[in-house]
Amino acid sequence: MTTIDWDSLADSFDREPDHGLLDPDVRAAWAARLEGWLPGEPSRVLDLGCGTGSLALLAAEQGHRVTAVDLSPRMVGLARSKLAGTDAEVLVGDAGRPPVGERTFDVVLARHVLWMLPDPEEALRHWASLLRPGGRLVLIEGVWSGTGLPAARLTAALAPLTERVHHERLSADPALWGRPVDDERYALIARSATPRRHAEVVDVHLILRRGDEVLLARRSGTGYGDGLLNGPSGHVEQGEDVRTAMIREACEEIGVELTPADLRVALVMQHRGPAGQPRIGWFFEAEYGAGGEPFNREPEKCSGLSWHPLSALPDDLVAYCRAGLDAYRAGERFVIHWHEDDDPIAHTPGSQDRSVILPATHRETASTPGRSRD
Repeated sequence: MTTIDWDSLADSFDREPDHGLLDPDVRAAWAARLEGWLPGEPSRVLDLGCGTGSLALLAAEQGHRVTAVDLSPRMVGLARSKLAGTDAEVLVGDAGRPPVGERTFDVVLARHVLWMLPDPEEALRHWASLLRPGGRLVLIEGVWSGTGLPAARLTAALAPLTERVHHERLSADPALWGRPVDDERYALIARSATPRRHAEVVDVHLILRRGDEVLLARRSGTGYGDGLLNGPSGHVEQGEDVRTAMIREACEEIGVELTPADLRVALVMQHRGPAGQPRIGWFFEAEYGAGGEPFNREPEKCSGLSWHPLSALPDDLVAYCRAGLDAYRAGERFVIHWHEDDDPIAHTPGSQDRSVILPATHRETASTPGRSRD
């Protein structure tokens, strides 16, 4: 982080050609660049570290609704004077955490600001959260005499936050700076990802009952939870409903040919594995004998099948499966099981239980709501 007394520099700040934009050629060069970086239609623009408001004024003149922020009260006073007559708002505040409340913007603009912040990556994460869907970050940065931020660092930081990043080299355009420059100066225009409808993998799990016992399979060669036990299970494929998927998976994994009449819904669980994406699991119950004798039909994925008392399950289970079986045994029907990123995949006795039981409605009769029962 660079500590500079900006209040003391405010009165002389505009003497730099690219700060004050007093030269008509420099002003025209920045206006042309800004016109290409900002949306074509009037938009809400947040100018962070606005200084005396030169870029904010260009944006306002191009029809945008501007909110400008700077840490220096003296800079803000000069910016307010410069922007008088526009509908721009100028606030005193930290560019890293601008005082804009819950408002969001179409554009977050920052010129030569990130390199002075203590944690540029954290600032970018916060700025991205201030964008409306489809909004953009416009970042003008560089490296001067060994100080500053190389474009590669910011591009890497923007990758998980935005949909695409456009790099524009600015060093070769002396009109922007009022003179030729030989250091690294650039603009990054990063567009936020268009929000997509939430989607989750759906999987199915078989609780095959033999009295008090349940059938478990030991994972092998799958790359996830190998060596641990879990029930016969798999993913729902395109075009399948969950019952059809369960019948198919039971046949593929343990050679049991179930019919729809053999299955009862036991439990529905939303689950997130360690550092993984959430998914929905449907647990179905079936009785031993339905569909034939189970056997290990996928030895490349399973090292063996075994029966275990539901009341005394082994510890070496996949945590997700163990949580589902525990909830099923307790008579619960709807569960959330949400791992933290550093949780183990395996069930760990004594560790924090990640299961959250969701209460279900209970209807004693099928009487019409609002009518008393005789």
